Amino acid sequence: MRVTALATALMAVAWVTSFSGSQDVSSGDAASMQQKLQAILDRAALEPPPRNAPLVTPVSEAEVNAYLRLVAGPTLPVGVVAPTVSIADRGRLSVTADIDLDALRKSKSRGSLDPLAYVSGVVQVNLAGRLETARGRGTFDLESATLSGVEVPESLVQELVTYLTKTEDNPAGISLGRPFDLPARIQQIRTTTGRATIVQ
Repeated sequence: MRVTALATALMAVAWVTSFSGSQDVSSGDAASMQQKLQAILDRAALEPPPRNAPLVTPVSEAEVNAYLRLVAGPTLPVGVVAPTVSIADRGRLSVTADIDLDALRKSKSRGSLDPLAYVSGVVQVNLAGRLETARGRGTFDLESATLSGVEVPESLVQELVTYLTKTEDNPAGISLGRPFDLPARIQQIRTTTGRATIVQ
């Protein structure tokens, strides 16, 4: 799995919060995040898997958001603009991004009853929920979702999440509320305010 694919998967797992225009990003933070992701990928590629102490990697919101803005931006799904992450205690996460609905609408054929067949433009999406992880598996339970400030049903959010989180290794993306495999042999992701700790 490439670094960009892992970054996209981790965004799906909500490491990343939407980027606030006033927030500064640092090339040093972006480089630090890139090095950490590469170390995780390098360890995941080892055969047989290491049996010694796990690799524990702390990452900050600043590192994640700088990486998304300065490194991963061009490789994110088409139509995703300026994603950003907010991390809180006990798996509480909020994700914000601008989504190009034209790109989403064209991602598959749509019937006349599909509401996304008639929408267009760029809107801000805000998702909040809780991530639980253990033994290499994770679940993200959605608690609230808005599209340009208007609450939207979970079915629409699921389509957005599927579009944002599908990769070559997981073309179906992530299903809200259902367990999924964490990438790169990651066993657990713990969160505190402004920080996530990845245990591999």
